[in-house]
Amino acid sequence: MFLIDHPYISEFLIETIKNNRFPIVSTKSARELISKENLNWVSEKEAIQQFKENPNQLIYSNSENVISWVENNLNFTKLPSQISVFKDKIKFRQLLKDVYPNYFFKGVKFEDLNNIDIENLPFPFIIKPSVGFFSLGVHKVDNKSEWPETLEKIKSEIHHIKGFYPAEVLNTNSFIIEECIEGEEFAVDCYYNENSEAVILNIMHHIFSSGKDVSDRIYCTSKEIIETNLPLIQQLVDTIGAKSNLTNFPIHIEVRIDKNGVIIPIEVNPMRFGGWCTTGDISYYAYGINSYEYFLKQKKPNWSKILETKEDKTYSLVLLDNNSGIVAENIQSFNYNQLLADFEKPLLLRKIDVHQFPIFGFLFTETSKGNEQELAAILSSNLRNYIEFKK
Repeated sequence: MFLIDHPYISEFLIETIKNNRFPIVSTKSARELISKENLNWVSEKEAIQQFKENPNQLIYSNSENVISWVENNLNFTKLPSQISVFKDKIKFRQLLKDVYPNYFFKGVKFEDLNNIDIENLPFPFIIKPSVGFFSLGVHKVDNKSEWPETLEKIKSEIHHIKGFYPAEVLNTNSFIIEECIEGEEFAVDCYYNENSEAVILNIMHHIFSSGKDVSDRIYCTSKEIIETNLPLIQQLVDTIGAKSNLTNFPIHIEVRIDKNGVIIPIEVNPMRFGGWCTTGDISYYAYGINSYEYFLKQKKPNWSKILETKEDKTYSLVLLDNNSGIVAENIQSFNYNQLLADFEKPLLLRKIDVHQFPIFGFLFTETSKGNEQELAAILSSNLRNYIEFKK
C-alpha cells in the first residue's frame, strides 16, 4: 500500500504503482498530486480497515508529511511509535546509547540556545533541529569563536524555512547538539522484511566540498561504493532492526564511516527511501533495481550479478539547491539547457519552482571514470552561472 503526500511524487513512482496495481490511499494530498484515475485507489476508510485486519501489512510513503495521517488513523498499530523513535534524533540516539556509550549528544530548546554554556561542549560539534529534513538548519561549529555567528545564522534560517514543511517533518522548536563524526558519509535505502531481515537496496556516497559543507548537493553510487561498504553497513542496519524490532518497514539511513572502519549512524528516516523520490528512483537508473517493487514484493538484490557490468561508472544524484545567495524573488529563470550541456551523460532532469521551494531541481547523471571533474565543478558551484536575474 502507498500513502502519498506533498511536496512531490515522481512519474517513475506513479508508473510503478500503476503497473503493479499497488493499492494507493485516496487522500486529499494524493489526489492533488496525481490526476490519474486508473490506479488502484482505496479509500482512507478502507485502508484503515485493512490495517485493522492485518496490522503488519506493507506500507510505503514518498513523504514524511504523512506522519500526522499515520498518527491519527493507524494509532492501533506499532507504526507511530516506530516513526517517533527514528524521526526524533534525540530518541534515536537514546535507542543506540549502549552501542555507542561514549558518543556525546545533548537536546536543547530553541529558546534556550542563547543560554548554552559552550565551554562544556566538545568541539567540533554539529547542531541541527532534532526533527529535521534536507540539511535545513544544520551547522558545524569548529570552535568557540564561531558560535555567535552560527547562532545568528540559525535564527535567520529558522525564520525563512519554518513554513516549508509540517512540524512532523521539520520542527525547529528543539535542537540536538552532537559530536562531529569524522569520516565519509553514506546514504542507504533499506527495508526490513517479514522475517526482520534487513535488505539493502542502494548505497550512495555523500560528497562534500569542504569540512564546513553540510549541504546535500551530490550523492554518488558505483560498483566500488557498493562492494566496499555493503558488509559494514549491513551489520549496522541489522543492529538497528534488532534494537527496534522492525518488520515490513522501509528506511533511509545516513551514516559515517571513519578511517578506522568504525561506522556511526547519523539519522534514520522512517517509512520511505530518499526524500523527493530521489535515491529510490536512481537505483533503477543505476542498477535496474526498482526499490519500491523490491520492498512491496519482498525481493533482494543479487549484488554480485547486478554489478558485473557497472565497472568504471559513477551514478550521481545532484540536488540543485539555491545556494546562490540570491533570494527567489529576484530570480527570473534557471538555464537548465546549459546545466545539461555541462554533463557527459544526463539521465534525468526534474525541474522544481524555486519560488515554491528553495531548490531548482534534481539531476541524475552517469559519469565515466576519468571525468569526475564535472561532479567537482557542480559540487562547488553557487549556480549563479545558470541563473537569470529579474531586471
